[in-house]
Amino acid sequence: MKILVVGGTRYFGIPMVNALLTKGHDVTIATRGNAKVDFEGEVNYVTLDRMDSSSVKRALENQKFDVIIDKIAYSSNDVKTLLENVICERYIQMSTCSVYLNEHANICEDEFVTSDYPLVWMDRIKDYATTKRNAERAVLEYMAPSACTFVRYPIVLGENDYTRRLCFYIEHINNEQAMFVDDLDEAMAFIHEKDAGEFIAYLADHPINGAVNGCSSGTVKISEIISYIEKKLGKKAILTEDGDAAPFNGRKDTLSFSTEKAEKAGFVFPDLNSWLYKLIDYEIGQIIK
Repeated sequence: MKILVVGGTRYFGIPMVNALLTKGHDVTIATRGNAKVDFEGEVNYVTLDRMDSSSVKRALENQKFDVIIDKIAYSSNDVKTLLENVICERYIQMSTCSVYLNEHANICEDEFVTSDYPLVWMDRIKDYATTKRNAERAVLEYMAPSACTFVRYPIVLGENDYTRRLCFYIEHINNEQAMFVDDLDEAMAFIHEKDAGEFIAYLADHPINGAVNGCSSGTVKISEIISYIEKKLGKKAILTEDGDAAPFNGRKDTLSFSTEKAEKAGFVFPDLNSWLYKLIDYEIGQIIK
């Protein structure tokens, strides 16, 4: 298929594009032109500013794609500038589990119904959940619900995580720096970068209508992550209210997501324990070389 990827040159966009290329798809990547990647195959590039409608129009006017994978739709206006200027048969948006209004275990996709959300045309704002809800809703102004997929992930972790959220805990324990952690005994779900990329690529060939969750099976408590790091480093975490605020703070309950919809489409996510502690070992090795 002829596939346009908006974004895709960093983090889990790289395994996603490689998976598309492995399947033989004709991939065009739309970026600002700041980065090019040595993918496992040939890709085409177009340069644009996706927040500028005239820029998108110059780059993509009159082009048609079988699939658009939009990795960087952060607001309703982002969607507008893209979809008013290019045609596609199917649109896949990288959304987020942050669209859900309530935290609990095993959240299902129908707990946030995109079509029910009151659309506001807006640019990117600091309220990430609100801007992403609007990004989902804006798509329905241009595409039929049966031609859209909204991929909802929790926090993505991996060796290439430029946010270094997991490294925060390792570095603070290793350097004996104080941390403020307010959710030690709340369990969370995560997804590995490779699975995050490959699932979106899978959806190009195995369409799912509407929203779909993706995450590793199982959860982990923040206290379990900290305890594992303590044992590996032979040091104790310093936990105080005036310490540096930890990146996974804010949980009030178990936060996990049903992946039954993805599994019915044939994609099975690995168990969290199969990769999380290996990743921590890797990050420890990078920090204390």
